[in-house]
Amino acid sequence: MASELYEILNLQPKASEADIRKAYRSLAKKHHPDLNPGDKKSAETFRNLRSAYDILSDPEKRRQYDAGEIDAQGNEKQRQFYNDYATSDHPYGSSAGYDDISDLFSDLLRAQQNAGQGRRRSPMGNDLHYQMDISFSEAATGAKKRIHLPDGGTLDVKIPPGHRDGQQLRLKGKGGAAAGGAANGDAYIKIQVALDPVFQRRDRDIVMELDVSLNEAVLGGRVPVPTVYGVVSMTLPPGSNSGDTLRLKGKGIVGSGKQMNGDQLVKLRVVLPKSIDDDLQGFITDWAKDHAYDPRQASPGGQDNGQ
Repeated sequence: MASELYEILNLQPKASEADIRKAYRSLAKKHHPDLNPGDKKSAETFRNLRSAYDILSDPEKRRQYDAGEIDAQGNEKQRQFYNDYATSDHPYGSSAGYDDISDLFSDLLRAQQNAGQGRRRSPMGNDLHYQMDISFSEAATGAKKRIHLPDGGTLDVKIPPGHRDGQQLRLKGKGGAAAGGAANGDAYIKIQVALDPVFQRRDRDIVMELDVSLNEAVLGGRVPVPTVYGVVSMTLPPGSNSGDTLRLKGKGIVGSGKQMNGDQLVKLRVVLPKSIDDDLQGFITDWAKDHAYDPRQASPGGQDNGQ
């Protein structure tokens, strides 16, 4: 069993799906380019983490990788029969360009049928299949990407806003060329959305956790918040607490048609200083004398503060 991708995520091959997600989130957050500007080593590590997660998080790809059917880049390892057939001198040319040997046999059968009919009809061009990786932000807001084809050409792809992981785009007529004036095949682009260390999707809303300081939580004020549209300033109400959720209207997934944009839900997490100095300790000691309370008897759950 191959182990390279598991080693990248510091996991054993028997790791569960939950272990894979947890390991990726932890490592991706640590090495994310936005958190390590100019660090080429972290950027390379992040790319490797993303590639490993793209394969191991997909049950079918993970099965293929574990079985040795695909390599660490997701490329299929051709079987010997396929290699022999692809290089043999058969009347219908090479099998290059076929993702599945059954597709090749189907085209051979169609070619024989056309020959038996006096070649009254030229076969359509082959459909071509590609895979494209995009970021969470690109999926949320839409993007224009370019695919570099094996023959050196390029294919421009417009990804609509709100695209989900695993969805497929069809580009009519952008597939293989056909002979005799028949229609070209189509290009199918499978979109894979990278797991983001900060944002998660919930329908058209985006969910994230935001760390705030003790003084920000108690006193309130304006705090910077990352969104897929860039950093915005959000009002933090005085007395905010861990678990409270604030809403940024319209900062979620771009709506399609007449649908409105989703919102961004910001769940707060109050973080104490790394070291408690004498001033803070003395203040809390004096304050607690007349203001002691038991948070374990408070009602569970946070409040939803609209913004």
